[in-house]
Amino acid sequence: MELILREYNLKLKHTFTISRESIDFQPSLIVELKSDGFSGFGEATSNPYYKTTVPVMMQDLEKIRTIIETTTNETPEVFWSKIHPYLKDDMFALCALDMAYTDLYARKKGKKLYELWNYTIDKNPLTDYTIGIASIEKMVTKMKELPWPIYKIKLGTKEDIAIVTELRKHTNAIFRIDANCGWGVEETINNAIELKKLGVEFLEQPMKADNWEGHKEVFKHSVLPIIADESCIIEEDVAKCHHHFHGVNVKLVKCGGLTPGRRMIQEAKKLGLKTMVGCMTESTVGISAIAHLLPQLDYVDMDGALLLAEDIATGITIDFGKISYSEINGTGVTLM
Repeated sequence: MELILREYNLKLKHTFTISRESIDFQPSLIVELKSDGFSGFGEATSNPYYKTTVPVMMQDLEKIRTIIETTTNETPEVFWSKIHPYLKDDMFALCALDMAYTDLYARKKGKKLYELWNYTIDKNPLTDYTIGIASIEKMVTKMKELPWPIYKIKLGTKEDIAIVTELRKHTNAIFRIDANCGWGVEETINNAIELKKLGVEFLEQPMKADNWEGHKEVFKHSVLPIIADESCIIEEDVAKCHHHFHGVNVKLVKCGGLTPGRRMIQEAKKLGLKTMVGCMTESTVGISAIAHLLPQLDYVDMDGALLLAEDIATGITIDFGKISYSEINGTGVTLM
């Protein structure tokens, strides 16, 4: 098996701002694994909050190139367990590798990922489209630029209620709110009351990730469901979120790929938590992998490729929130 690493700097259509940062470009690593005439693709983007960069991911993968390239025909689960000890401190790199290996494995089997997993795709949820923090006028313009059935609105400012009040005047779409750890306990409880009146479906990670007492208080008193993101990183975090959140947002890059991501989703379901998978501004490579998890999800945020000025791959397509799969097996991805 041959390992190929490619570095990209994905240009965004608009400056993307959340409560803690703004970006115009998203660095990304694409992993390709080639074997027996097939190629599998995986992706992980860099993220300063999680102290991960593309060069570090590439270095960590190069260190175990021989182990990777001498692997033959193991299941994705066995492969992940073998590689995890080497990349346990770089889950982003592990994600890109696991995604590529799972894609390659499915292509060799002549199946799409959802077929490999025996998932039924007739009740897939729609994806939201994210509106980053900006002036109210710019946020309205972004909504009008792409009419959508569900918007995820980034908040964490002093004008949060005013922003949503104004946005509501311009659309009947469902709103989801992501404060990216920007609120406190009372602020969250009070904001939930007002935001529910404005047609908000749920709040995502309103408070700091380690504020577990605060999460428990909000869980008891919020009139809106609360979904964990920064508080739910790896598999062990799902159980911790029980009785602190109403659901979990699994990010593949944070947990180490599709293999642990599927386990996290199953664990969440057993605990009665709502299930969601989110993206980290990936191209169609990463987004196409997420798409095959849709049958297991209540919510999905897989708009990363829609935020790009130029994509680097073809795969799944999205029309007004609805996902259509490629005819190609595996994740369905082809690099441009």
